[in-house]
Amino acid sequence: MGLMGDTVLSLRDARLVLDGNAGPVEILKGITLDVGQGETLGLVGPSGSGKSSLLMLMGGLERATGGQVLALGQDLTTMDEDRLARFRMANMGVVFQSFHLIPTMTALENVAVPLELAGVADAFDRAAAELDAVGLGRRAGHYPAQMSGGEQQRVALARAAVVRPRILLADEPTGNLDGVNGAAIMDLLFGLRDRHGATLVLVTHARELADRCDRVVRLVDGRIADPVPA
Repeated sequence: MGLMGDTVLSLRDARLVLDGNAGPVEILKGITLDVGQGETLGLVGPSGSGKSSLLMLMGGLERATGGQVLALGQDLTTMDEDRLARFRMANMGVVFQSFHLIPTMTALENVAVPLELAGVADAFDRAAAELDAVGLGRRAGHYPAQMSGGEQQRVALARAAVVRPRILLADEPTGNLDGVNGAAIMDLLFGLRDRHGATLVLVTHARELADRCDRVVRLVDGRIADPVPA
């Protein structure tokens, strides 16, 4: 992974300080990390260790307050919000624990949103194909409130995948699901990675999910702790 062309995400001494009630709080304390093309990286560690914040930095959803974050060779730390949003839309898919579906839109409309924003002509055809791929073709006209948690997470996965992202980020994607639904979402997530050749970074507490990753990085108190215990 020494060649820059093989590196999809590159962080150099990335830091994140957020304003808390009692003043500034240092969330990430200098993260240096490279993630390669097609690699699946698991982020693990205790609650409050900075896993989700690190994922947000990688996705440009939080801006580093120090250091550098490169995605596909582009410096996310220097982009303005507009350019960052366009870059994210074109290259990244993000899946959260709590689905983040738009309640007034059907499954099909939710999946089509990123394509419509990007001005894609066949947005609904592509959205329908992606819903089929996650086994929800028949639920295309249903609203989030009419679906189970597992079905909503499948819709969220389809929405993340529909842009054919080069980078797929997932924050506790099975956290709100029971074992059976969680296992199904895990299989779909790894299937998406394979189908789109995406680099996958996921935050998880689930050991069986971490075990399926090519590499696992453990965070403790805003820093990378090495080595990862077996």
